[in-house]
Amino acid sequence: MKEGSWALFVGRFQPFHLGHVHAVLHILKDEPRVVIAVGSSLSSHELRNPFTMGERVQMILAALSESGIDRGRYLITGVPDTPFHPSWVTYVLKSVPPISKVYTNDPLTATLFEEEGYKVIPVPLKDRGDYSGTEIRRRILAGENWSQLVPPSVYKLIREFGGDARVKKISTESFGS
Repeated sequence: MKEGSWALFVGRFQPFHLGHVHAVLHILKDEPRVVIAVGSSLSSHELRNPFTMGERVQMILAALSESGIDRGRYLITGVPDTPFHPSWVTYVLKSVPPISKVYTNDPLTATLFEEEGYKVIPVPLKDRGDYSGTEIRRRILAGENWSQLVPPSVYKLIREFGGDARVKKISTESFGS
């Protein structure tokens, strides 16, 4: 097992929702500190990745502050995708402080870090049917209520930077309707 004083939590956070807050709180019950790695950090303005890295960082900071999580217990960094998966792990490890464990439910991320000798721990999912970026983006597109799936501060931010309108616009451009 690798030694370090930080745990790693990887996600795209498109958007950062209450399930993510639940996951961070769970991780911090067992770990002194967590690095929140925002994956696909160079991707935005796409159906699957509508929000920019900066917008996602704003969401995370607002949500964790709203949840009363001490700012000294987490660090946020971005990690881009790479075409060669093993090089992605190297990039992540060079971009964060020394880590001891990785928290993820993504099978590829788990496999890549396990191959490098890291203990990988699944994150308990909170009502995954509702608390997922895919579901939130679907509700935005369908004009359904999604405000209860994200912290109030995140809802406010998304509305302020026009993220909900962007999701709809990207959808229209992607499907030509």
